[in-house]
Amino acid sequence: MTLSTKIAWDDTVLPFQLDVPDMRGRVARLDGVLDGILRQHEYPPVVEALVAEMALLTALIGQTISLRWKLSLQVQSKGPVRMIATDYYAPEHEGDPARIRAYASFDGDRLSDGAPFEQVGEGYFAIMIDQGSGTQPYQGITPLDGGSLRACAEAYFAQSEQLPTRFSLSFGRSSEPGTPEHWRAGGIMLQHMPKASPFVASGDGEGQILTAADLVEGESGENWNRVNILLDTVEDLELIGPSVPPTDLLVRLFHEEQPRVYDSQSVRFGCSCSEDRVRQSLSIYSAQDIAKMTTDEGVVTADCQFCSAHYVLDPKTVGFEADADESD
Repeated sequence: MTLSTKIAWDDTVLPFQLDVPDMRGRVARLDGVLDGILRQHEYPPVVEALVAEMALLTALIGQTISLRWKLSLQVQSKGPVRMIATDYYAPEHEGDPARIRAYASFDGDRLSDGAPFEQVGEGYFAIMIDQGSGTQPYQGITPLDGGSLRACAEAYFAQSEQLPTRFSLSFGRSSEPGTPEHWRAGGIMLQHMPKASPFVASGDGEGQILTAADLVEGESGENWNRVNILLDTVEDLELIGPSVPPTDLLVRLFHEEQPRVYDSQSVRFGCSCSEDRVRQSLSIYSAQDIAKMTTDEGVVTADCQFCSAHYVLDPKTVGFEADADESD
């Protein structure tokens, strides 16, 4: 595998379909985009692992749906890692990359030496879709359970969407010869073809937790079990790469299932924050409220939790009582 081939597959999501068992899937490889997400913060390794897993899930799920604007994944927890939030922005134009951002909120004093998922406690895993103005946002949730964020995502699709779904993920620090140590991630998402468009189910996902096995029976169940047995043979290095192109991996795993691949989607780190958005978020506050936010230096500051951008604003120019002349 040449360096150019390796780079071509980094930070991409490759859609595929298995014709024989009537399933679809995605193969994702994250390299620079994951480094872009994690270098914005100095997370402890255990938190980095959770953010890496969440970002990989977001890339796989985001490319699965017909998205016009934004997909968000979120973990809310009572554990040491209180929240993990990710956003996937659909390409604005054909041929453009999709954009991903992510961050985590945690209590460092409560982190343990345990596995990453042990750092989240009781709480929920949520998927939210915003298709833009004029549309109704969608949200579905499932409890944090199953030993990994991957298992939570699988439970979400089984419970809220009635779609048998499987993820096989690998992520960690890469130490390839001649390159600085950095994070890489790779994964495969498998999903039984839906009878209707995905994400049309109603409800908030509460109630009995279903699994993929609860949703398939007969020939469909046999196909699902067979393909999952094949997926179980995948190795971590095959998922992360860079020595095995995703196309070769699909042939190795599923050659008898007649895999077909489609155009890959590139993914980049990207944040939607801006000074205008900060001003808009502050527009609900009165001058008295803005005064309470003003620092001793006489400015209002705001930091983006996703990209660490720092905004410094004149308090006279923000809030619904802002001086129009000053804010122009």
